[in-house]
Amino acid sequence: MRQLLILYEKCKKSDSYFILVLLRFILHKIFHKKTLLLHQNVKLKGVKNIDARERIEVGIEYNGFIHKTDKTFLHINGKLIIKGKYSIGRGCRFDIGENAIVTIGNGGYMNCNINLIIMHKLTIGDNCVISWNCQFLDEDFHEIAYAERRKRENSIRIGNNVWIGCGVKIYKGTVIPNGCVIASDSIVKGVFHVENSLIGGIPAKVIKEGITWK
Repeated sequence: MRQLLILYEKCKKSDSYFILVLLRFILHKIFHKKTLLLHQNVKLKGVKNIDARERIEVGIEYNGFIHKTDKTFLHINGKLIIKGKYSIGRGCRFDIGENAIVTIGNGGYMNCNINLIIMHKLTIGDNCVISWNCQFLDEDFHEIAYAERRKRENSIRIGNNVWIGCGVKIYKGTVIPNGCVIASDSIVKGVFHVENSLIGGIPAKVIKEGITWK
């Protein structure tokens, strides 16, 4: 009963319809063995492709600049692996390709209006915080031909305890080490090696080393 009251208060605060959230929770638990709390405007395709042993919330957390009519689309044709309890913000758009794998570690959360278009592989470590209006893209979809063009890695790897500021765009082949902070509105592409660094700019580069954040 206490858990239901907590869920009711959370739904009330975030303009989520408690009865619909509860009903979808029960149906997913019975038919898919998944613990999912979904806002009424969440469209989820490919629930069978989610590997999550703990509770996943989508669009349920309160955020001051979201609206109850905001729509969330999660199209999971590949695999989405979430290793712990996790919250995905309202208004997000996921397109995980048929052969793609997205892995998210323990802890952390993803804020609202995130575009995640992954056709290959995205790995996000433990305790990572992803701010609003970010984009992850690991495929060009079109190809430009020129002499001496080198084939680049598509996969994106985000280490543990990384904070990604609002409006950041992260493209294919990017590697971000543990403990880093990505400054707001940065465009990130490439392999970074220095842990606990502030990365930012267009294109992004290491601005400062030896930082901590909380």
